[in-house]
Order: sequence, then C-alpha cells, then structure tokens
Amino acid sequence: MTSRIPRDSRLRLVRPRPLAAAPTAVNQRRPRRPAPRPPEGTPAPAELARMARTGLAGAVRVARWADAALGPGSDAATADGKATLSDATAERAAADLGLDVTRVRAEWDTARLAGLVEVHGDSARPGWRLRAWDRDDSAVLRGWVALFDAWSLACPEPADHEPAAVAEVVSAMPQVLSFLQLSAGPVPVEQLLDLLQQRVTELRTERCEVSYVPGSAESAGPAEPAPGDTPLPPLLDWALRALASVGALTCGDNQATLTPLGSWAVWVKLEQICVAAQSPAGNIEQSAEDMLRGCAQLRPNAARAEYRAWLAARPVGSAVTELLAAARGEDALLRGLAFEALRVVGAPAEPDVRSVLDDPALRPYALLWLAEHDGVDPEDAHEVLTREEATWLWVDTAAAVADHGETTMLVRHLEAAVQPTVPVLLDEVRAVGHPRTVQVLVALAAAHPDPALAKAVRRAAFQVHTGG
Repeated sequence: MTSRIPRDSRLRLVRPRPLAAAPTAVNQRRPRRPAPRPPEGTPAPAELARMARTGLAGAVRVARWADAALGPGSDAATADGKATLSDATAERAAADLGLDVTRVRAEWDTARLAGLVEVHGDSARPGWRLRAWDRDDSAVLRGWVALFDAWSLACPEPADHEPAAVAEVVSAMPQVLSFLQLSAGPVPVEQLLDLLQQRVTELRTERCEVSYVPGSAESAGPAEPAPGDTPLPPLLDWALRALASVGALTCGDNQATLTPLGSWAVWVKLEQICVAAQSPAGNIEQSAEDMLRGCAQLRPNAARAEYRAWLAARPVGSAVTELLAAARGEDALLRGLAFEALRVVGAPAEPDVRSVLDDPALRPYALLWLAEHDGVDPEDAHEVLTREEATWLWVDTAAAVADHGETTMLVRHLEAAVQPTVPVLLDEVRAVGHPRTVQVLVALAAAHPDPALAKAVRRAAFQVHTGG
C-alpha cells in the first residue's frame, strides 16, 4: 500500500486477525498469575486422563462405530435432527457391537455430550476429540469436563416436578458440589439436602419473589420463600444419580463422595471463577456487555480464560442469549468479542447462532462461527462468506479498530480486504450500506500517510454522506 496512485494500489489477500487480538492499544501485557496447583492428593493429569478414558470407553466405542459406519452420505443417522439416534441405526449399531439397543442409545448420548461425535441434522461425524483421544490427554479431560458440565442432561429429569423446581436445583448444585469438594470425603445426603434447601431459598430471595394479594400491603415486599413447598429430596436424588452416571461422584450408605475426576473438575471450575473474580473489573459478576469490555483489555488467551469462567458461573442458555444481545449493540468490538466467547461455548450455542443468520449485522460472524464449528480450518473459514458479507465484515472490523485501536492498525487493516484494489474496495464499501461507512472512511483518510489515497477515501466518504 505504498503507491501514490490509488488505481495501482494492490491489497494483499490475507485473513483478518481475530478481533480480540486487534487493538494493540488495549491489549497490554498483564502480570502472569502463577499457575495454580490442584489440591493435595489430586492425581496427575495423565492418571486423570486414564480414568476418563476408562469411564468413556463405551462412548468412544460407539463414536468410532459411527465414524466408520455413518460416513458422508449416510442416511437416517438420527431420527429428528435433534441427535436422537434413529431406530434403524441403533439396531444396526447394537448388532455390530454386540450390545442391546438401550445401551447403544445411552453411550451415543454420552459420546454426544462429551464432544466425541457431532450431529448436524440427520448426519453424524466424529468430533475432534475422538481424533485426538488416544494421544492427547488434554482433549480427553476436556471431553470429560464437557460431559460433567452436561450432567443434568445425562439422566432424565423427574417428570412429575415443575420445570422451575428442576431449574432451581440445577442452579444450586454448583454450591453442593463445591461443598463436597472442600469436604474431601464422604458427606451424608441429609447434610447435602440442608445445603440444597438453603441455596434454593437464597435463589428465590435473590429473585425477590412476591406473593400478590390485591389490596394487601404485604404484596409490595418479598415473600418468605417456602422451601417445604418444593419436594427437594427426590430432586437431590436425581441430581446425585445424574452426577454418578457421568462419573463425578459415588453414592452409598446414604453418603456421597466425589470421585478423583469429579473433585478435580470442581476445583477447575472454582479456579476459573477465582481468576475472573480477581480481574480488575470483576468480570464474573458483570453482564455480558461489561464482561466483554473487560476482556477487551486482555490478550486472546487471557480473554478466553475469562470467557470460560464467566460461562461457568451461569446457565449456558441464558449466557448465549446475553452474548448475542451484546453482539447486536452498536459497538463492533463487542460484536467480535461476543462471537469469540461463543466459540468457547461450542456446540450448545449452535442453534442460537443459526437463528441470527437473517440479521445482516451478525450474519458474517455467524457464518464464520458455524464454519469453524463444522471443522473448517479457521484460516479458510472466510471462504464461506460472499463478497458482500466479507465487505460488511471488513467495515465492521474497521469500525472496531477506529473506536478502540491505533491509527496505524486502521491503515494495516486495508490488507485484510478481499478487493484487489483500493478503488474497487471503495466502490463495494459504499454499496454494502454499513451504518458506520462514513466514519470508517473518514478515520482511514485521516490515518493514511499516502495523500493521493487519503484524498480518494475522503471523496468516497463524502459521496456516501451526501448519497452521491
């Protein structure tokens, strides 16, 4: 970009850097926190991975069968597009593996929750963890933690309880698990029930639930929660059975004990929360928008750790909704960071990400997210965008750089455009109709050292502004 003649200016075709890594002005180095050590007695990572491989051996076997038998072009892998194995496929797997159909379905669900197999509509394919299963201990442990995070899906919830009561128990269980982890031994179920009761009461109080009586003064204040109205013992029994089914704890003699894997996973979650809580902005307690603004100050790896901790502290569904709401705002930097956080969420975010494909401002980000989720190399993911979508994303990223980065970065951002020349870029930027087009072009003209190119950019900004 050194030519003084705009029509001869060539743009290198390079992939844009991740938005979280763009503004060097706000990505200052921070002192590294010493790597935390797990509690004394925690097995080494290799031993934990061995335990996880043993516990997930059946799921791995079914996933590898699916890899071999349900390759590209296979029909009817699932029954309903929701990852429910079709009857024909389940019977075929049972016959090939020497298992009954119920066991095959259970192992299939486990493999899906652990990321060993991915289902898209009626087709199934191996997840990246399955490819790395025998050689990468970290992939194994991440797969087991993904299953641990999905414990409430691993065992059918009681059908005769209100969904709100089930949701309260799911929200309260992290405190119960933390108590088990700190106890480092068997804990009577009665004691866990008391703790669950207290936490459910706290959740209701935090929501300021009120009982409305027309004309009553008491209706203006929070009602006293009535924990006895919720049958918690059967719900606690369901939660403990579900956690035991994923290998997080054991139950016996009316006591519960975390397994080494379960204790380690709870410690990891607590450590993530502590890391976020120690950040200057206290990101763990912030809304999605404020959390993302706090993460704009961090380098990509540190930001991803913050995303994980923030996500660990709230239900996945509401977290994804918050992130997409932040992405719909006017700040383009938050838009890019929101989708970086959604990459940390992974598969559970896919339906919500697909739902925003009709939103012009979010569509390019969603298409890139879905391409990477489908296994496309991040370096090649931009190829799924049309020329118009790529141009919109270029303007949106330029707006983020103009608002939060250095002027030199805005000049370098020209190299990320797909257009071969500056005049072509300007024509297509004008045509794409991004609401920040004028501001971006004015900022680029002010920042660029080439007078001829700056003049052409200013002229384009004026034409957009006047509708010419």
